[in-house]
Amino acid sequence: MADVGLLSSLRYLQHDSGAGHPESPDRLRAVAERLEEVGLARRLTNLQPVPHERSWVEAVHDPAYLRRVERACQAGERAIDSPDTCICPASYEIALLAVDGALTLVDAVVDGRIRRGFGLIRPPGHHAERDMALGFCLFNNVAIAARYAQKQHGLQRIAIVDWDVHHGNGTQHSFEQSPEVL
Repeated sequence: MADVGLLSSLRYLQHDSGAGHPESPDRLRAVAERLEEVGLARRLTNLQPVPHERSWVEAVHDPAYLRRVERACQAGERAIDSPDTCICPASYEIALLAVDGALTLVDAVVDGRIRRGFGLIRPPGHHAERDMALGFCLFNNVAIAARYAQKQHGLQRIAIVDWDVHHGNGTQHSFEQSPEVL
């Protein structure tokens, strides 16, 4: 079994949040470059996102919200729900790919292919609420991955450690009434 898996995709760079936006493709590039510089990249097991059923996204998000995000992206809108949650025509598909990446990591850890994983994924996902984009996040990749781990793999207790400098409100709200998720 490999020790650490690194999941990423060049397609994540297609989510364009606009010039000067702090959540940009440069974030992923900087991490990837640093992993190369310090020699860690060659020690990681590289993983690519594998498609999963969209019903997993709906386990956390309202289906009407998914349709609204898709329409906004197709219409070429530049933001959704808050001015800091920028989108482009590719954002809906790339956000779904980010969910696929999170679920692929869960599968790889639970199946024993890797002991732990790091997702170099964007757009991020811990602020998105059930029916609202927020804080750069379209879908709550974290909450979807936790729900998937519970339902698909039968994990009964899950701890989410979020070290972002901003509170992961969407993740908290997804599990406030769930004693199985800390």
